[in-house]
Amino acid sequence: MTRIAHKVLRLTFVCLLLVKGNFLLAQVTNSPLPSNSLDSIPALMKRYKVPIVAASLIESGKIKQMKVFDRFDNGRSAPINTLFNVASLTKPVTALTALKLMDEGKLDLDEPLYKYWVDPDLKDDPRYKKLTTRIILSHQTGFPNWRSQNPDKKLAFMFDPGTKYGYSGEGFEYLRHALENKFHRTLQQLADAALFTPLGMKSTRYGWSNQLDSTRFADPHGDKGDRIKMVKITQTIAADWLVTTIGDYTKLAIAVLNGTAISHKTFAEMATPQVKMKEGTVENMGLGWEVMMPLESGGYLLMHTGSDDGVKTLIILLPQSKNGIILFTNSNNGFNLIKAVIKSTLHLKELTP
Repeated sequence: MTRIAHKVLRLTFVCLLLVKGNFLLAQVTNSPLPSNSLDSIPALMKRYKVPIVAASLIESGKIKQMKVFDRFDNGRSAPINTLFNVASLTKPVTALTALKLMDEGKLDLDEPLYKYWVDPDLKDDPRYKKLTTRIILSHQTGFPNWRSQNPDKKLAFMFDPGTKYGYSGEGFEYLRHALENKFHRTLQQLADAALFTPLGMKSTRYGWSNQLDSTRFADPHGDKGDRIKMVKITQTIAADWLVTTIGDYTKLAIAVLNGTAISHKTFAEMATPQVKMKEGTVENMGLGWEVMMPLESGGYLLMHTGSDDGVKTLIILLPQSKNGIILFTNSNNGFNLIKAVIKSTLHLKELTP
């Protein structure tokens, strides 16, 4: 895909912090979230030159804190309904839309998708017949992240579908084509009906629209705090460029934790590890979410990260306690800030050498 510049993103950002680096998760699923969890954000923004941060803490399935921080010097203040491109946090939304259709008996996770879509680049490779919604949502398509990474810029299999993990935005785009052809509705329309309208997510859509208020948009920024010139993506991409607010995405997270987004049976399917992301670790891929299990406390968490140029985002959900944290930043330095915040919020303890 050449219409947007993507970095290859693996979901191991938090895993590296929690289990492979110098920290371990300590009783996170049973611990209340500290009331001062967000207090460090203004200082961290100054240290890492991050202009805007939106943060939400969820405890026992309810909002505990939700704030938007800014460090503008011109008197401007970022509103609570600041709009963000949340990068790959788009993928859990697309996954939940598909899972809601499954809930309604309209979609079979294991039905071959070639009935509805075959990418022209794959028409001579019979392996396209193996592609299913389950394989796509668990990143087992065999596709690269984006076809633009291939020398000929064409989509091709790097390995047989369903045999191992390989993160791919192309897979989600493949699913979009299949769903739109199957239901004769756009992904935006499907998501509106399944999630956005029922949950009151009035400021959420795939891609930018001129009907949105550009003064509320968190423009991307580089390492030195400089604004990155960009063209807002207006087309629907199933894997990236969901435009939303911290309030809307928190509504979605709470609905997932409280069982009002999808049924308990479908949630269990979503949170069941489908494939090991890396042997010898707690990293597993569920359906649209990374599933880290077992944690030191014996529980598990769901997570996803997002990374575009000038955008770094994160969501972590703890289903057993119904706790969670969501962080949006509009800076390439955003993950430095995010790591510092989750270290204190999720009760990480430093290991001695």
